[in-house]
Amino acid sequence: MYKKEDILNALRKVTHPEKGTDIVTLGMVGEITQTGDGISLVLVPEKSNDPFIASVKSNCVRAVKEALGPDAVIASIEVKPRIVVEKMAAPKRDVLPGVKNIIAVSSGKGGVGKSTVAVNLAVALARKGYATGLLDADIFGPSVPRMFDAGDYRPDVRSENGTDIIIPMSKYGVKILSIGFFVRGSEAVIWRGPMASSFLKQLISQGDWGELDYLVFDLPPGTSDIHLTLVQEVPVTGAIVVTTPQEVALADARKGIAMFRSESINVPVLGLVENMSYFEAPELPGRRYYIFGKEGGSRLAAESGTLLLGQIPIVESICDGGDAGRPVALGDTATGTAFMNLADTVVKQVELRNSEIAPTKRVEVK
Repeated sequence: MYKKEDILNALRKVTHPEKGTDIVTLGMVGEITQTGDGISLVLVPEKSNDPFIASVKSNCVRAVKEALGPDAVIASIEVKPRIVVEKMAAPKRDVLPGVKNIIAVSSGKGGVGKSTVAVNLAVALARKGYATGLLDADIFGPSVPRMFDAGDYRPDVRSENGTDIIIPMSKYGVKILSIGFFVRGSEAVIWRGPMASSFLKQLISQGDWGELDYLVFDLPPGTSDIHLTLVQEVPVTGAIVVTTPQEVALADARKGIAMFRSESINVPVLGLVENMSYFEAPELPGRRYYIFGKEGGSRLAAESGTLLLGQIPIVESICDGGDAGRPVALGDTATGTAFMNLADTVVKQVELRNSEIAPTKRVEVK
């Protein structure tokens, strides 16, 4: 049998990712009992849909073993959320009331440079004077923190009418929120769909986005719960689908276009971005090598009746800039200019879309 105080001291090493405080101080540790099977623990989160509870539970098991020895076993962890009574007079916050245009950047498959396009598009829009935000909705593979050199950033939180409001990071003129700001870079996010969707809703509704001309969403690859959550929560102005020229990527991009255009979702597709279009060696300017095929994006754009918004070449500086936290769109290189031109085209497409089509409606779950 272990002393209760020793168990509590072990649990004091477990920090809640969102609150930044240990779970004992937060009052999350309830009843502790011991039987022949081991230690039984009750966790009392503040809300029933706490997206970090799975991470907290696994960290509790690890912390107890590290502090009390390998024979210390947590036999069970029961979760009993506190009952929160909302004040009847508390007004509800509108979702993104100050955001004029919501742009979803998507891809049919991973590895085509979707996050690179989303990050550099947001930076390019900001450089052109537009108030811009970027929400990293790639819940299971957030790369935005690294691409802004912000892996250790933790957002501040303030209270407004009893609701926690998350303050986005501002860098290069872009307001940014990502799940990567709430978990350590080495940790895997192991959540079921409802937990991931719940966390995305928090970043959308509780983020202090303010007045924005554009809010860019970096979506996960494929079609998933996250995509459905987005179109249910906010009216998406339009979607951009990122692909490479090769057929295996184009096949999945077709599915992405079909998803947004489906009757149940009905989000306008602003166009395609063909990434990794060609390679041009610095010592041979003008000589292009089409490593992944040629003009695949153009063919798909014509086939699907949409616009090819831009073609981004394979350039070492794009990779280096992403790894170093300085997006290539910040520079006046040929590649930086390509992203600035992409921003111009996106702005024109959004203006055209808004003049010709009624505002998108949120998808209603029936």
